[in-house]
Amino acid sequence: MAKLLLENIKSLIQVEDHPVSWVAGKEMDALKTIDDAFLFVNDGRIADFGPSGSIKPEYRNAEIIDATGKLVLPSFCDSHTHLVYAGSRELEYVDKIKGLSYEEIAKRGGGILNSALLLHNTSEDELFRQSSERIREIIRMGTGAVEIKSGYGLNTEDELKMLRVIRRLDESFPIPIKATFLGAHAVPAEYKKNRKAYVDLVINEMLPAVAYEDLAEYVDVFCDRGFFTVEDTERILMAAMKIGLRPKIHANELDYSGGIQTGVKYNALSVDHLEYTGDDEIKALLGSETMPTLLPGASFFLGMINPPARKMLDAGLPLALASDFNPGSSPSGNMKMIMSFGCVDLRMTPEEVINAVTINTAYAMGLEEEVGSICKGKRANFFITKEVPNVQFLPYAYGSDLIDTVVLNGEII
Repeated sequence: MAKLLLENIKSLIQVEDHPVSWVAGKEMDALKTIDDAFLFVNDGRIADFGPSGSIKPEYRNAEIIDATGKLVLPSFCDSHTHLVYAGSRELEYVDKIKGLSYEEIAKRGGGILNSALLLHNTSEDELFRQSSERIREIIRMGTGAVEIKSGYGLNTEDELKMLRVIRRLDESFPIPIKATFLGAHAVPAEYKKNRKAYVDLVINEMLPAVAYEDLAEYVDVFCDRGFFTVEDTERILMAAMKIGLRPKIHANELDYSGGIQTGVKYNALSVDHLEYTGDDEIKALLGSETMPTLLPGASFFLGMINPPARKMLDAGLPLALASDFNPGSSPSGNMKMIMSFGCVDLRMTPEEVINAVTINTAYAMGLEEEVGSICKGKRANFFITKEVPNVQFLPYAYGSDLIDTVVLNGEII
């Protein structure tokens, strides 16, 4: 791979001399930054960085980018998406405008069940083609690592089809892609009166098939009112952990479901959504290795309450932010917009949201040693902004395309 030197960088953001797994509480309101900086890339990795005056002469034997007036940030890491799906659900969007709730739409066969029907009728190659367009889109918008869940199959054959597409995406695109098995995303219509039988299917048929083809690293369950209970969740997690899948839990989006405590109990890498988070949930998370992950795009799109981000930060918790890119409740993978939602709706500072969409969300998919910061030895996944006044301008200009150049694995995309 070619060598690359960025010089005259206005501000190099989120630099680390000694890498950390995440930042929490008050520490999230600080970003280590070098003004008038350089960044040197060799063999796809970050090799050196620092003040412009410390550029070594040999670094100039490289492709040089003049970043005068521009910022450089590590690529966004999006730790919660459902971007492998078929078709779209804009008609449900109209239903929401007319006043129907997420749960009401789901009860009449819409929502996840609608996506499952569309996916069932879509070939693997067509599903890969549609999903590839979405991967290209999020790369252009600055995302350099992504987690993708199954969960629109809801039967063994279609869940495996989704996971095979995720594997093909990982093999085809220059960003790390993590696969999560989410067979317990919703209860199919034919199991509505026998949820236990569907949980049995997930445990006894789906999980062994996923393990046989080595198609996932994580397991997820929608542990919430109207979906899967704590007991269901624990049964699935115990079976999944026996085959080496670490949990990531949809929790407390619709109610105080016990999902957060269950995630912590089973050492989940993250618990996600968290609109309903109180003192008991915060107490459970403190001191754990589970990353609280907020999805403000879904709260915005569905018109739901926002999670208590400030209360969680004031208690000393870390927070990650992810897009929840999916056809029904957050049809966008724009992580810059997610930063803006974090500032406007969750009252997080620009520094906090940048930490939340880089190092913390890298941890939330097990990639904190590879991406999420400007650190020697990490992948050279970063982007160069257009000329902007400061880092606070990024979430402030919420509708503007401010990315000038994307670099992945040291290569200009």
